[in-house]
Amino acid sequence: MKTRICIYCLILLASLGCRGEEQQPDKTAWFAGKWGVFFHYLATPAGTTGEGTTVEEWNRQINAFDVEGLANQLEKVGADYFVITLGQGSGLVLAHNKVYDELTGFEPSKSPKRDLVSDLADALNPRGIKVMVYTASELGWADLEMRKKLRMTDHHNDHRLGLRDPETPNDWQANRDGQAEYLEYWMQIHEHWSKKWGTKVAGWWVDGCYKKEIRFPEDEPPNLKTLKNAMLAGNPEAIVTFNGGKGVYVYSPHEDYTAGEISRKLPDCPGPWVEEGREGQSMDGHRSRFHILTYLGEKWGRGKPRYSDEQIVEFATGITSKDGFVSFDVPPQKNGLIPEEFMPQLKHIGDSVEKSE
Repeated sequence: MKTRICIYCLILLASLGCRGEEQQPDKTAWFAGKWGVFFHYLATPAGTTGEGTTVEEWNRQINAFDVEGLANQLEKVGADYFVITLGQGSGLVLAHNKVYDELTGFEPSKSPKRDLVSDLADALNPRGIKVMVYTASELGWADLEMRKKLRMTDHHNDHRLGLRDPETPNDWQANRDGQAEYLEYWMQIHEHWSKKWGTKVAGWWVDGCYKKEIRFPEDEPPNLKTLKNAMLAGNPEAIVTFNGGKGVYVYSPHEDYTAGEISRKLPDCPGPWVEEGREGQSMDGHRSRFHILTYLGEKWGRGKPRYSDEQIVEFATGITSKDGFVSFDVPPQKNGLIPEEFMPQLKHIGDSVEKSE
């Protein structure tokens, strides 16, 4: 009899364990059916080599960022979250980071005195608007001074800096070998940001993670797993994605949602989850929440509105009504405000998404 009871208990515990796994909270659940505004707020235009802005100018610009004004705008249009760039090609980053300062030794610091991300979260989170950040696997790639300090010796855009003949094909293995030490520093810098912000930051969008099999091998850190661990050091519940190139697909088992970078053709949303890789390959059961990042202007961070209200509302609600989520890049003004010409369209999106819930 005792044996039967023990066996029954084991079966019951196993059953409860299985149900517990099924009921494990989905980190992306909050984002289902949501939409947000994305800023390429950078010292130099998106996609450029990072020349043209001094440390002093960058500090003045960051200090003049109107956080309350932007918070009022985002609340008015009904955005659920806001994403802002920590940096890109330039060595000038968005928020103060003492580890970045210590590792580089820059005088004056290329890390601004103001922690703009923290200030944004303090203004937005009480309004029910979450804050996310954009970063890249090779922040500051165009800053030769920073590269020397953080031991980056090779990058796929080196032809743009005159470091490689434009006719010479890029060597992805050389990129890995020339960035492995840099990535260790990169993780320390981002771990510091993450711990400082804690739950103020709800997610990370990580650019430049191309050729993961070569540059981020699963069995050889640093890789996407260790990068994710660094970004989640302050908030394990934050969501993360790694951009391996344009499209909507599962890129890594360490991501929670699709990077979903789209420039022109706006795809239909088949449902809340994506389960296939870039070329339709199986991802061993891993799935990512359907997410799109595209721009409302003519280019990333620039231009006039390129869609009619009807077009973009139909696209947005086609995603949110199926429990995906969508981020719209809007050109920011230097003072941190959304240009007025984009406000009516954003309001249409917010009103339509709310009605479709």
